[in-house]
Amino acid sequence: MIKDELEYEVTREWADRFQKAISILDRDEELKNKDPERWQIDRGVKECHLIALQSEIDEYERLINCDKSQPIEITVENLNQLPDALIKARIAAKMSQKELADRIGFDEERIKECEKTDYQCANFVELLEVSAALGLDLTTAVIKVDFERIEAGKEIAKKWHESRKKSP
Repeated sequence: MIKDELEYEVTREWADRFQKAISILDRDEELKNKDPERWQIDRGVKECHLIALQSEIDEYERLINCDKSQPIEITVENLNQLPDALIKARIAAKMSQKELADRIGFDEERIKECEKTDYQCANFVELLEVSAALGLDLTTAVIKVDFERIEAGKEIAKKWHESRKKSP
């Protein structure tokens, strides 16, 4: 995910490099004829990277160019995506990290640290304060409790604890 203008510029440069590399490969008739499988794999890998980069570029451009007179929807399919949603909301609001920090009484460095680590260092109250400052409104959330995953997790934890007891 592109988080700022510098990352945006670097991502665009890399996308251009991949595009040029694909163009060079497309003109390389010798390699196409000599080793078509290698040529196809090489081209496919480059194209895959280009598509991923272009997807990130498109999303960042959607965020920075959104109409602030209309709410923007950011889909969060699970809680692991909440940090991305917070960063995207800040970008769409055209709010700097400093402005966000000032709005909630944090140091700018704290917001930078939170975004750099995808909010892994933030506590729940900080997440709530950031989401409130960004005007986030969670419209629908469905929490699915997967009991099979819970039981599998218990087994893994049990085995891990047993292995720790055996080691010196």
